[in-house]
Amino acid sequence: MLGLMQDTPLLLSSVIDYAARYHGGVEVVSKTEAGRIERSTYAAVAKRARRLAAALRGLGVQPGERVASLAVNSARHLELYYGATGAGAILNTVNPRLFPEQIAYILEHAENRLVFLDPAFVALLEPFAGQIPSIQGFVLLCEREAMPKSSLANLMCFEDLIDAQADDAPWTPVGERDGAILCYTSGTTGSPKGVLYSHRSLVLHAFCATAADGMGLSSRDSVLLVTPLFHVNAWGVPFSAAMCGAKLVLPGAALDGESLYNLLRDEACTFSLGVPTVWLGFLDFISAHGERLSLSSLALERVLVGGSAAPRALIEKFDWLLGVYVIHAWGMTETSPLATIGTPLPEHAKLERQARYDIQSRQGRAIYGVELRIIDEAGLELPADGVATGELQVRGPWVLRQYFKADEPAVDADGWFTTGDVARLLPDGFLQITDRSKDVIKSGGEWISSIDLENAAVAHPEIREAAVIGVPHPKWQERPLLLVVPRPGAAPAKEDILRFLANRVARWWLPDDVIVVPELPHTATGKLLKTALRETYRDHLSRADIEAN
Repeated sequence: MLGLMQDTPLLLSSVIDYAARYHGGVEVVSKTEAGRIERSTYAAVAKRARRLAAALRGLGVQPGERVASLAVNSARHLELYYGATGAGAILNTVNPRLFPEQIAYILEHAENRLVFLDPAFVALLEPFAGQIPSIQGFVLLCEREAMPKSSLANLMCFEDLIDAQADDAPWTPVGERDGAILCYTSGTTGSPKGVLYSHRSLVLHAFCATAADGMGLSSRDSVLLVTPLFHVNAWGVPFSAAMCGAKLVLPGAALDGESLYNLLRDEACTFSLGVPTVWLGFLDFISAHGERLSLSSLALERVLVGGSAAPRALIEKFDWLLGVYVIHAWGMTETSPLATIGTPLPEHAKLERQARYDIQSRQGRAIYGVELRIIDEAGLELPADGVATGELQVRGPWVLRQYFKADEPAVDADGWFTTGDVARLLPDGFLQITDRSKDVIKSGGEWISSIDLENAAVAHPEIREAAVIGVPHPKWQERPLLLVVPRPGAAPAKEDILRFLANRVARWWLPDDVIVVPELPHTATGKLLKTALRETYRDHLSRADIEAN
């Protein structure tokens, strides 16, 4: 016997309609490329998104067709999220920080019909856009007077498109299992792969992200959305913030420490989220200028860190400098992305600081809907005892089943997706990522965690950022090499760094060498680009160097 409840489809359009009806006056704040602050509301976003949906229908865009975006965080980009999906189209958010060859591959592979872009990215597309046969036009996310001269064919103005439509234009009817947004992996190994989210999966993800044991968002929050909208839907916040009526602050392209501080202060932000590299720069600014800043005026209470492991030193500094609680989370493009989150349990309330930092350094516990397990090399499940280490697998209603246009499923017969992460699961449900399977260092038959070594190194007062890679060794197969970026004005010595690490890691984990570099390479989503480091330094530990040591 079926239940006798209404079967209302879970659609993204229903999320923005709710925000417009019950939180219509709540602000959506954007910082423009020129540094100007523009203010909108959820009611205005909903009206303009409806107009955009009508405009897309007028341009002949059919349900299921793809339209792309190359844009930073702004109200227009947010309107595109709801307008494109509200027209039944699939929004393909493209990361403008990727190499041009990768951008061209994604636009062609997704068969995008239109490309919406910020004026700043026109020059990026001009050399190759005409070679992609599916693209029929380009829409600049700006006013008519800001339209630049360009060789892009069929160039249109966003404001012109929506001005010609009605505020109450209808949404295109779609099903909750229809595709809504298409994101591509960063493609550090091989070509980028497309992950196609459905309306249903995104709404379910937003429900759980908003919950108290998720991100804990509410109408009382003001959210500084540092995570880019092109990075896995900004971790679902465009939907979860609208779902609960949280104020949304969109920083545009300015993600330096001073710009973020000013927005946090001026917009009374209580919550923010972003990758560790952004927060390291922010904390550098706070440390350098704290005496002249009114830190007590900040309303910031909590920061969610994901994308890569949050160094323990970052967690400590947020606490000591600002009294801000860092929430560690884990996920990936294939998990929409939120899979685990480090909200504290009741027994953590009485922990002393160092013990609490231990908990915060882990990647958190699975949120409702997500299942986790670790397996050995034979595919057998390992115990969640905090000791066993294995390959992390995940499944759930917002976890990938199959890549876009792929011939085969990406999961096994039981629905488990293999993440490529090496991890431990603790008895209390907490996840501890120890490495990526391709980054773990195999030395003399034992594993060394590059993440643990990096976190230990970043705790050094003169080190801003660190990367550890395994390099070939004639005796031990691989040995760790540590590369560090010093803090401004600092000049850490190799011997001092090794002495510092000797008290924090096993002696056989100590790097065979330490190299001070001005900067480290990162992927387009802010992760350390270790493939490039391994290629550059693969011969660093030559036999002569080893014998000399």
